[in-house]
Amino acid sequence: MNYLVAIVGPTATGKSHLALLLAKAFSGEIVSADSRQVYRHMDIGTAKPGRDELALVPHHMIDVVNPDDDFSLAQYQHLAQRVIADVQGREKAVFLVGGSGLYVWSVLEGWGIPSVPPDAEFRRHLEERAAAGEDDELYGELGRADPAAAQGIDPRNVRRVIRALEVSHHAAAPFSRLRQKQGQVSGALIIGLTANREELYRRVDLRVDRMVERGLVEEVRRLVRRGYGFDLPAMSGIGYKQIGMFLRGEASLDSAVQQIKFATHRFVRQQYNWFKLNDERIKWFDIMGDGVETEIAREVDGFLSA
Repeated sequence: MNYLVAIVGPTATGKSHLALLLAKAFSGEIVSADSRQVYRHMDIGTAKPGRDELALVPHHMIDVVNPDDDFSLAQYQHLAQRVIADVQGREKAVFLVGGSGLYVWSVLEGWGIPSVPPDAEFRRHLEERAAAGEDDELYGELGRADPAAAQGIDPRNVRRVIRALEVSHHAAAPFSRLRQKQGQVSGALIIGLTANREELYRRVDLRVDRMVERGLVEEVRRLVRRGYGFDLPAMSGIGYKQIGMFLRGEASLDSAVQQIKFATHRFVRQQYNWFKLNDERIKWFDIMGDGVETEIAREVDGFLSA
């Protein structure tokens, strides 16, 4: 069975829940395509499946590295492809699930990703410039060196801007040209979950409130006690960054929580740049529709039975 079912879409649409239902129904295994769930000890803020859920069906690409380990897109793609081949070799259905567009498409489209190791000195220099308020200048440099890469990166995502500059510098070629597709999507069913913007924001806000209730603040405290500083890429993610501001006395808890919600709203909008509603490869389903889970299960059944 070489088929693969991808479940994509913005945050808070219930992708993980749906994947669990489908994996149970079709004796499949789940491969996470979430750029934050790869980190150990970061559970609440990444909305990682709980122990009971993890026990129901096998999950992969979760808790892969420590928060202070370097982890690149190339590493993710290599590990995910190896896991998928193993699952398919055991004649199990694969459910690739996540909202990290880079991770999802690197697997589905078979990107040729440059294997450029991090350059601590080069990166430190650019980070110092960013800390000195030169974010716009760095993004401008990327725009001149590689307009295609700049177009796909949020200027506020300084870490990704720096990585694109780093790769282009060491590979002596534009980052976007190095990250070429090796082939179109084949042998895959791509299910997209969506809803109207107001409903998505409502769900995001409830999700953030639940994270705080479940102990997000204490989770961040524990990470700091373990020695993981807020300068780490893993700790710069939505939720961890804002709670860090609260713990350092730079914001009240209410303010930090509100900032998490706003940042997640912005992330939802960005996710639609990766998963476009007019992409004919994606079969979109409105999560507010009646019987949507049954309809999706029927679509998956037809795909896996073909």
